[in-house]
Amino acid sequence: MYRAPQIAPDQQRRYVPPPAPEYEIPQLEQAREKKKSGGWRLLKWLIILGVWGGIGLACALVYFAWDLPRPEAALDATRRPSLTLSDMSGHIYASYGDVVGEPLQLADLPKFLPLAAVSVEDHRFWTHPGFDIHGIARAAFVDLIKGRAAQGGSTITQQVAKNLFLSNVRTAKRKVQEMMLTLWLEAHFTKAEILEIWLNRVYLGSGAWGVDAAAQMYFGISARKLNLWQSAVIAGLPRAPSRFSPRVDPKAATARAKEVLAAMVEAGVITEAESHDAADAIHFAPASSGGAGYFADWASERAQAMIAVGADAAVRTTLDPRIQAIVEAKLTAMLDGPGAAANVGQGAVIVLDPATGAVRAMAGGREYKASPYNRAVNARRQPGSSFKLFVWLNALEHGVLPDDEIEGGPIRIGNWQPGNFEGNRPGPITMDDALAQSLNTVSVRLLLQGGGPRKVAAVANRLGLPENFPDNASIALGTSEVGLLEMACAYATVFNGGTLVSPRALEHVLADGKPLAVIRPAAPRVLDEEEDSKMMRMLASVVQRGTGRAAGLTGRLVVGKTGTTQDYHDAWFVGAVNPGTPGAVEIAVWLGNDDNRPMKDVTGGTLPAKLFHDIAMALAGT
Repeated sequence: MYRAPQIAPDQQRRYVPPPAPEYEIPQLEQAREKKKSGGWRLLKWLIILGVWGGIGLACALVYFAWDLPRPEAALDATRRPSLTLSDMSGHIYASYGDVVGEPLQLADLPKFLPLAAVSVEDHRFWTHPGFDIHGIARAAFVDLIKGRAAQGGSTITQQVAKNLFLSNVRTAKRKVQEMMLTLWLEAHFTKAEILEIWLNRVYLGSGAWGVDAAAQMYFGISARKLNLWQSAVIAGLPRAPSRFSPRVDPKAATARAKEVLAAMVEAGVITEAESHDAADAIHFAPASSGGAGYFADWASERAQAMIAVGADAAVRTTLDPRIQAIVEAKLTAMLDGPGAAANVGQGAVIVLDPATGAVRAMAGGREYKASPYNRAVNARRQPGSSFKLFVWLNALEHGVLPDDEIEGGPIRIGNWQPGNFEGNRPGPITMDDALAQSLNTVSVRLLLQGGGPRKVAAVANRLGLPENFPDNASIALGTSEVGLLEMACAYATVFNGGTLVSPRALEHVLADGKPLAVIRPAAPRVLDEEEDSKMMRMLASVVQRGTGRAAGLTGRLVVGKTGTTQDYHDAWFVGAVNPGTPGAVEIAVWLGNDDNRPMKDVTGGTLPAKLFHDIAMALAGT
């Protein structure tokens, strides 16, 4: 057998693998180095991006917060001082500035009000962190379906942030600021406190901020006394205060209140039966057509003269809402009916208490919104024969009696020869009959016999007319311009027995919660009682058998005087019902056109006397 030769161990050769090619070693090292450097590079970039991202975020926060108001300061933000005007019954009919009521806590309010607000505005208010994701998603879906911004998703907290601190400009910046303020509110206040802020600060239309101001504005009560349906009306206002305001559109306010009641049922805070009962109980006081704006402007000017700058004021005025509504309705009916046919474009009416001068109603034109110029106070027009009151009073003070006769025929002064409306009536006529028939020739004779124009002007000034009348005999025919309110007060002085009357608008004034004295100086007697009685007798004859017959009322004493200017530019009637009694009322009427266009045969004894009659009949309830 063959055997391999034995090789000594020390002679045996160990297998050694060939060395790796030199080019493979550098590649592995490079890969390791590359991997190592890539990790550091990524970390470096992450750090860089983090730093710059932080810087960018900080810049963004600075940008959004740069003009962000300090929330603490905004909670006490300044506002315009308020002035509210209420009528005799205490109902607010006009407001100026920002009206804010008493700040109330939830415990002060009836349970229905916060329940209604949360149910309709933010039913997840008590559980969400300031943002309602479900509400936002729902609003976005509705907006997408309708293709417009049809529904809002803002929570009550967001509304506080937006309405209390920010403007209404819709920008991305304002939205981010709103989010920042929402988070701040949720972190610094409890839910109950946020709801209280909203209830006390939310805008609710007609200048009212907060539920107490709205309760006073719309219902004449404190928010503490609101019932279920009234709470629903107020809770429904924030979505569209001007559209759902009871003073603007009672039907829309009612419909919105029913939506709120339905939301309360859905939220489980009231029953279906309670909702139906509340809906059936909804009612609002009849809204004024807007004519009270003339009275409001006049009254507010008088109130502001008493109030310190910056003070909040609440004023109860002499306005009677029932009389105001009647005046507006009757004036509109006259202007739209027979007035339109006779080319009468405008009119003004004043109703006052002749004993005190308290103005109960005022219409300074046919529609305040279309023309707020107050023709009852600011317009100066020729009074025509209604000015004869002062001529006859002057004659009485010079000893002439109502039954004394005076020549009624033609009279000439230089080149001027005044004529009577229905032609000259030569021959003697009594003072009483001459006034009843409104004879111009007699008026001029009486003026001359009573000492001339200056004497008559002095009587008019004594009764309250401030004009500087010309030293001209034509004033006997009412050629000098006067105001309707001034004429009404002058006649009231005669109607009340001779005590000077100044117009009154203010009954009670509170400034910053403190009463201010409404000064009513003692009214002096400016007419002798006996002479005043004689004048009243002749003014009654004007209505009973003279030019003012259209103003008469069966069973009631009516006194007054007509007035018509040349070419039918102006027509007047100033009269009173049952003068000298506790229920006496005076009504002064002017009809004409702003551009002085002539009317078609309209005298003081036609449409103005008829309007007086219609208003007086309505006031009497017949």
